[in-house]
Amino acid sequence: MLNEILAANKKFVSENKFEPLSHHPEKSFAVVTCMDTRLVDFLEPALGIGRGEVKMIKNAGNTVIDDHSDIIKSLAAATCLLGCKEVMVIGHTHCGMAGTTDEKVRNAMIAAGISAEDLEGIDLKSWIGGFDDEEENIQETVQKIRNSKFIPKNVPIHALIMDIDTGALMHLKTI
Repeated sequence: MLNEILAANKKFVSENKFEPLSHHPEKSFAVVTCMDTRLVDFLEPALGIGRGEVKMIKNAGNTVIDDHSDIIKSLAAATCLLGCKEVMVIGHTHCGMAGTTDEKVRNAMIAAGISAEDLEGIDLKSWIGGFDDEEENIQETVQKIRNSKFIPKNVPIHALIMDIDTGALMHLKTI
């Protein structure tokens, strides 16, 4: 796979010339979303955004565990250092993390060769980004971001869900 990627990159670089872009997003907002492969080349056009316009932050299930998570650190950098004035948490329907259980994660990790002892005492469902309901998960993520001591209080945090089949966005009323 690596050789295919390197060959594709060599072709890409030889066929394209790009002007340098600022590391500050042109549209001054950040998106927290899921790492789902179905969002690749789907979410950005659905939002009307392109290269250099927003900070895109992805993880499994667009979840925030606590104030020390990578999502919070990335949002702190985006809002305090890089000019983002708004944050949008965008989940999607039919997420692979929905319905994940601690037992399912534990069994899959053990089957992949992870030591059962290393998994003891960990809430693996939360740790991996699992949840029961997509809309509830988006609401919880928004609340954790809003309540973070590392995110400026004047930054609006929006909750949205995307229909993974059509690309339609629905703005969720936040709690």
